[in-house]
Amino acid sequence: MSNGKTHKDLKVWQEAMKLAKVVYKLTSAFPKEEVYGLVSQMRRAAVSVPSNIAEGAARASSREFTQFLYIALGSLSELETQWLLAKEMGMALSSPETHIEPVRKMLLGLIRHTKNRVS
Repeated sequence: MSNGKTHKDLKVWQEAMKLAKVVYKLTSAFPKEEVYGLVSQMRRAAVSVPSNIAEGAARASSREFTQFLYIALGSLSELETQWLLAKEMGMALSSPETHIEPVRKMLLGLIRHTKNRVS
């Protein structure tokens, strides 16, 4: 990133941070026996999304940034899978799409943008 901007200036990072907060609130109501299961998995995946965006933004090249954006996208897919499982098991009332799709679309757009800068 240039012009004195950081990952915190990226809308996708900001939205991923909001998503992580939603996941923390959602999982705080899960059964205690899930603390080391779905709660841990979902929280790690949720935190991984903005973390990888931030790490990629700090890298020297667009190619490296793109690689970290793909990792964030993978973590987002993990989170969606875990959330769907929690919903099927009656632990989550809301569907993940409302929260996950906007972040996915932004990530894919940023990936396209950074890949075009590499080419």
